[in-house]
Amino acid sequence: MTGDTYLTIAEKSEGLYKEKGSKFIALAFPVRNEDEVKRYLDEVKKQYYDARHHCYAYALGIDGEVYRANDDGEPNHSAGDPILGQIRSKNLTHVLIIVVRYFGGTKLGVGGLITAYKTAASEALVHSSIVTAIVKREVEIKFEYLSMNDVMRMIKETDAEIKAQEFDNSCRIVVEVRLAIVEEFVEKLLALENVYVSIQDGLNSL
Repeated sequence: MTGDTYLTIAEKSEGLYKEKGSKFIALAFPVRNEDEVKRYLDEVKKQYYDARHHCYAYALGIDGEVYRANDDGEPNHSAGDPILGQIRSKNLTHVLIIVVRYFGGTKLGVGGLITAYKTAASEALVHSSIVTAIVKREVEIKFEYLSMNDVMRMIKETDAEIKAQEFDNSCRIVVEVRLAIVEEFVEKLLALENVYVSIQDGLNSL
């Protein structure tokens, strides 16, 4: 991967593993931030309200540097870590995997649990579509009508995506630009007369 791309999954996918009556349902989601992680967790806990455990792991950031693993009442490191290990084994990030366990009456032991959570998470990823995402930054451009042609030419040359535009007494366009070329793009814009640029702090991806 280059500095502004990463591997993730395209859409929600599921996996299933059964052992000695226990059922492990794995749900994998592409996520942009921790707010989305919380929302999916709440939805899954509501949907599978009668399950004994809702264990999960996620990785965020271009290099997966923001992560968490949660055992949700299972023995330490027997659930969350094996799930996270599957995300990392495929070099994925911006992924959340929740494994819902229905207890079958027979204890599996720590080794059995590690195998079960690892296998369920792996099954969810086997059924997913892995894609390369490009990190983008949102750039707001304000300018006078006289600069319209120059600004639009640079947007086209940069292959930037226009997200919003307003044309009144002065002009305003919001575009998404690939992270690797944001700095160069902004420098070229600022070289024009009466053009003002601001960059959004947050990262977007596609």
